[in-house]
Amino acid sequence: MRLDAGQFEVVDDQMADILRQKTGAERLAIVDGLFRLAQELVTGAVRAAHPTWDRLQISREVARRVSHGAV
Repeated sequence: MRLDAGQFEVVDDQMADILRQKTGAERLAIVDGLFRLAQELVTGAVRAAHPTWDRLQISREVARRVSHGAV
């Protein structure tokens, strides 16, 4: 599925029901897991694009990308 600028993906009713049954802590755990996965994927992309960078350079670039430049 392709989303254009200004569009967002809507959770279907079945998934919404499943998420409503989760506790707040369970929903936070899901978000945390997704965020960590995003960091891992971005880290891999940065490492592949910049094989000579050290860990600190990679960490800084990952933080910049994940935070949309806020860091």
